[in-house]
Amino acid sequence: MQLPVELLAALSHVKGFDRSAFETVHQSGEQVTSIRLNPFKPSESLKDLYKSPLPWCSYAWYLKERPFFTFDPVFHGGAYYVQEASSMFLWYLLQQLTGTATAGKNVLDLCAAPGGKSTLLSTYFADGLVVSNEVIKSRSAILVENLTKWGQPNVVVTNNDPDHFSKLEGFFDVIVVDAPCSGSGLFRKDPAAIEEWSEQNVQHCSQRQERILASILPALKEDGLLIYSTCSYSVEEDERIADWLVLEKDMESLPVTVPAEWNIVQTEAEQTGATGFRFYPNRVKGEGFFVAAFRKKTATTAPRYKELQLVSPTRSEAALLQAFYPIPEGYATFKQQEAIRLFPASYMNALRQLASALYIKKAGIEIGSIKGKDLIPSHELAVSILDKSGLRVVTVDKDQALQYLRRKELRLEAPVGWCLLQYGGVCLGWVKVLPNRINNYYPAEWRILKD
Repeated sequence: MQLPVELLAALSHVKGFDRSAFETVHQSGEQVTSIRLNPFKPSESLKDLYKSPLPWCSYAWYLKERPFFTFDPVFHGGAYYVQEASSMFLWYLLQQLTGTATAGKNVLDLCAAPGGKSTLLSTYFADGLVVSNEVIKSRSAILVENLTKWGQPNVVVTNNDPDHFSKLEGFFDVIVVDAPCSGSGLFRKDPAAIEEWSEQNVQHCSQRQERILASILPALKEDGLLIYSTCSYSVEEDERIADWLVLEKDMESLPVTVPAEWNIVQTEAEQTGATGFRFYPNRVKGEGFFVAAFRKKTATTAPRYKELQLVSPTRSEAALLQAFYPIPEGYATFKQQEAIRLFPASYMNALRQLASALYIKKAGIEIGSIKGKDLIPSHELAVSILDKSGLRVVTVDKDQALQYLRRKELRLEAPVGWCLLQYGGVCLGWVKVLPNRINNYYPAEWRILKD
């Protein structure tokens, strides 16, 4: 692996950089695998592979080796998320800067696909509202898939440019911007990224990062928290952006204390001394990463948001819904096209405000859709963390689970009607059992293609 000489030269005076150790770890071929468990879907699927817990993130583990996740049914059921270890430092920052005061918070993950940080945020702010946005339409599909499998009802997925959020002035308590970058922090994990790296691209990314931040900052409340991160080592995309935020955008740098044994390097931006944290793969068990936290000092006027009226189910539709799945206390329902969706009642006004300004791809949990006199249950309900104790559940073995996930024909002992398939304590999806066959309702676009 030939690292760009221009990058190595640019890093020679950066705090914590050790060229010899840096080159050695990139030549080693070592791969670090880490996962974060879904605490609302307890599973012991990979317990034998646990090596050690991540020190900076709850529910997260390093694995002894990388299994073939595709053939683990509970992976498809959202029992865990495979996430790069360094990026999970976000959890520690939230603990230090927000503590346990998470109820009622509006949180935005601006550049969210494929969904690692959004699933983390929806767990940390389980009693808050998490908006997960992806500007690129094709990437928003995988974001919807991963958040559907994670199963939290407090999440809204949007597909918007950063400047669209200007209509929501002062709306968010926390904004996370994991910005598009030149990608040098991923060289060990993805050697092909080396071919795409250039000094010109670093400058281009730095300018784009400023534009993204300038667009989104009006949506942050006064005293709100901004967490900015990249997977780049370049100062132009890291510490110099921190300087720009303090000098040009009146943001206050927020240092936190990090245990020395974690080997995370705390840096100071050249002009303002703004605090940042660098992750070098020769120092930590993870890939290259930079993150910094800020508080918004600029005062905002009390905004008045527009609200888009949401369509409610008709009386007959509500009766069909209640007969199949009684709505839990604390939730409300609305319709999105033909689908009936469930959402935390305390955030319905916020959802109406979001809908007036943004294109929403998914909000809450789809319960199902009405077809004639029947309710067709949704896969979102099947893999959600909602209580499903009143529904028929059929436990399957691993071979049956994989057959289901491949969307193949099934042979089961099951009662006639709609049934939830469950493996290892985790729900995988719906089947409809008929007298002479079983219809497989696993989403075709998510099926396992490998044998």
